[in-house]
Amino acid sequence: MLLTDPVDAFWTAAPLDFGGKPLKSLSQGDVDFGLIPLLDDKADDEKPSGSDEAATIAAIKDVLGDRVSDVRASQRLTTSASCLVAGGGSRDRQLERLLAQQNKGAGVKPILEINMRHPLVAAVSGKADAAADLSFLLLEQAQILDGELPEDTAAFATRLNRLVLRGIG
Repeated sequence: MLLTDPVDAFWTAAPLDFGGKPLKSLSQGDVDFGLIPLLDDKADDEKPSGSDEAATIAAIKDVLGDRVSDVRASQRLTTSASCLVAGGGSRDRQLERLLAQQNKGAGVKPILEINMRHPLVAAVSGKADAAADLSFLLLEQAQILDGELPEDTAAFATRLNRLVLRGIG
């Protein structure tokens, strides 16, 4: 079942089911995609080793600090470098935004999920001089894809221009 209306976020927060299956929000990030077989068997060959993955995640967490509640490898991303998922509890990202607008306060910090197979993510550990810019770019891209603006749009533009001129890729 695909629930696309903003108010539908309330349904996934409630302990409801449809046909005996619990309702889950993809933006919560707790869906186990490991049960779905990959169409491309080569995908696992491209994934970095566990130590490389841990080092990349640690580097991004260190740079982003408290802007996100966590950074973790994504099971769902195939072409995007990153996405944001709900930061905690049983709430969905859309529901968090709706509640934050009503309370006019800061909501729960989201979790940044990163695609370990994406070249931008791989470049974080491969290019020490650009690691901070790339880490922020991963967060800012995820914010834009989520319908938000980066916290500091001028810094985003400067960072993006710097990376393009460096030829990161």
